[in-house]
Amino acid sequence: MTNLTIFKNPNAMTAGALPPSKMGTQIAASMGGYNRIATNTNGTFKRIVNGEQVGKAIRGEFNAIILAMLEKPSRSFYASDYDPDAKGTAPDCFSNLGDKPEASASNRQASNCASCPKNIDGSGKNGKGKACRFSRKVALFLDGDESGDVYQFNIPAKSLFGKGTGNTLPFEQYCRHLVSNGAAPDRVVTTIAYNLDAETMELNFTADRFIDLEELERVTEAQENAATTRLISFDIVKAAAAEEPAKLAAQAEPKAKKPSFLDADDEDEEEEELPEPVKRPSKKATAEPTGTIAAVVSRWGDDEEDDD
Repeated sequence: MTNLTIFKNPNAMTAGALPPSKMGTQIAASMGGYNRIATNTNGTFKRIVNGEQVGKAIRGEFNAIILAMLEKPSRSFYASDYDPDAKGTAPDCFSNLGDKPEASASNRQASNCASCPKNIDGSGKNGKGKACRFSRKVALFLDGDESGDVYQFNIPAKSLFGKGTGNTLPFEQYCRHLVSNGAAPDRVVTTIAYNLDAETMELNFTADRFIDLEELERVTEAQENAATTRLISFDIVKAAAAEEPAKLAAQAEPKAKKPSFLDADDEDEEEEELPEPVKRPSKKATAEPTGTIAAVVSRWGDDEEDDD
């Protein structure tokens, strides 16, 4: 297959010019104080460093290289209603791999996720959807940023499953699409964009181009750094903030390509952050589970479902 099969903007780099991807091999075999990029209800993305917005928000989309994610989507359940003014806390019950509650969950709802009453349609608020939600945390580079800074990005349930249009897809289908075409999430630049046709906030993913060899060197270095893997599950965020690695604490303004967090048209403003799983009040602080250095999916389940 050619680059034209999956890319918006093909370049001279081809799949054959890059070494094999561990992420791609795993997906194919189963066909299964930190930095972050925040989504907003006004259709923009914000770059957050040490809890503060850096630079201007960008509207609509941004380009990134996905470095790491867990083998399967995670699950989280909050006993209390969402409170936008509450300090971020751990869920009452959660599962990093979506199979069984982690031992450190403060209020486990069942022995496994498959039989959990919170994983049944109608268990959600007002009898809609499921009370336990899917999500996926990924670690990524910003396209054009040569600093090596790694960011966490949370992909909500509505953006994980479903069907896309052409090469623009929800995340789980997007990863399979890449592997089917001889690519992988850590070997391409991905455009992450709001779905303007959706009634609620949804994200789409599209391959832009293969990474080049200089980018590959930075990708490999980041994947071998424990600070990267701390960003992809519930517990490792606290560890990263506590240790404050120099790479995460000292931030440089990225030399942005297109699109850019540095030369966006939006004014730096107070923006409402989307209701994400961590924005809940908690009765008591709890430790969160430890993650592994799995770069991506090793077993893809058949959890292709709408999680309302």
